[in-house]
Parts: sequence; structure tokens; C-alpha cells
Amino acid sequence: MRSTRAVRGAIGIIGAVAIAELASRAKLPGATALPAASTVLMRTVGLAADTGFLGDVGTTLMAWAGGLALAIAVAVPVGLGLGSVPWLGDAGRAVVEFLRPIPSVALIPLALIMFASTTDAKIALVTYAAIWPILVNTLYALRDVDPVAKEALRSFGFGPLSVLWRVTLPSAAPFVVTGVRVATSVGLIVVVSAELTAGGEGGLGTYLLNTQSGGGRTDLLLAGAVWAGLLGLAVNAILVWAERRAFRWHAARMESQK
Repeated sequence: MRSTRAVRGAIGIIGAVAIAELASRAKLPGATALPAASTVLMRTVGLAADTGFLGDVGTTLMAWAGGLALAIAVAVPVGLGLGSVPWLGDAGRAVVEFLRPIPSVALIPLALIMFASTTDAKIALVTYAAIWPILVNTLYALRDVDPVAKEALRSFGFGPLSVLWRVTLPSAAPFVVTGVRVATSVGLIVVVSAELTAGGEGGLGTYLLNTQSGGGRTDLLLAGAVWAGLLGLAVNAILVWAERRAFRWHAARMESQK
């Protein structure tokens, strides 16, 4: 089943690249300003040997990882608290629903003013953006925990912490990991957007911005964008693999429901 999906996905990617190549070669309206897909792929491969570009990628990854780590450290405990204590959940729901819709990209100018370091600003923005998918998934996961299992454990004399550790956390963990997977994509978008706006200290977004100075290199711009997509794809694949290894029972249940 997985191999079949992988083959279909590869076919889809190859088909999309072929269509882009043909559109450019045929000089279709709207495609004449773009380089051929084959040229972009060659530039993408060539960037793997560009130490300056790899340094920019490393800068982006450091800010990305730092923001995600902080978001997980904040969102999971807060979600457990809001979801486990009814009065606390009622008090915090309005704050969460007010802050969650605010676009993180709109806060880029404010972050640049608040933080002297561009890196600190990027980490803060990624943290803010990544908190909400993790927090919301944690809250929804706690609502779906089997109440019978919790009551059964309480009937045997287990306290709230034991119920949380033995029932709530194992049941909620797969959904929390799903929130982390969503947060990785959101975090990448935010960190690259911040770099495009701020420039300065390097990063993938800064590289993309620099490709358009001095005449503009659309081929390098698109090659850098491809690298951004590959980074997101790689991190998501790692998280999916880790999720399947850590929660085999959950993966088997989801497969059986398809």
C-alpha cells in the first residue's frame, strides 16, 4: 500500500515537472518569463555544492528548529492544562480564540522592532506561529480521550496524575505529533517570510531576496524555492516515520479505517 502511494506520488511529481517544461518550451502565455523546469532542476542540484547557500539553509534551519522546540515546550503543557482543568479551559478559550487568527506574517515588523537580533525575531515568530496547531490538536485530543478508560483507572484508586500519565497522554500523543507536523510547515513559511522581509543575517529567504538584485536570477530564485519545499518534505517524512514507529497501534487503527 505504501509503495503504491509512493509510486503514484513520484508519477505526479514527474508529470508536473514535464508539464512545466513543455509550457516553457512551447512559450505559452504566462510561462515565457519563467526558466525551463530542467534548468531549475539543474540549479537546484548545483546549489548542493554552494557552501554559501548551504550556510543560508543552516541559518534558516536553526531558527526554524529553535522556534519549533519552544512552541512544543509551551503548547503541550498549556494544552494539557487547558484541556484537563475545566475552569482553566473556560478562562483561556477566549484568549486562544483571539490570538490564534492573527497572522504571524503580520507580526514580522513588530518582532523586528522588539528584538535586536534578527535570529531572535525569527525564532519568536516561528514559536508564535507553531504554537497554535500544536495547542489546538492537544485540546481536541484531550476531548477524544475515552472517558470510560479514565473512570476505570480512577475506580482502582489512581489519582489525576496517574490517569494523565497512563491514559490521557498515550491517547493524545499521536494527535499532538500531527499538530507538530502541521506546525513545521507553518514555521518554515514564517521563517522564510521573515528573512525575505528583514534580510541581513543570512537565511534561505535572504538568499531568495538576493537572487533578484543585480538583474534578477529567476532560475536561482525557483531553485531556492525548490529547496524550501524539499526541506519541508524531508522533515514531514521524518516525523511520519517517527510517528509510525512510536505509535504503531495508532497507525494500524488508522489504516484499518480507510
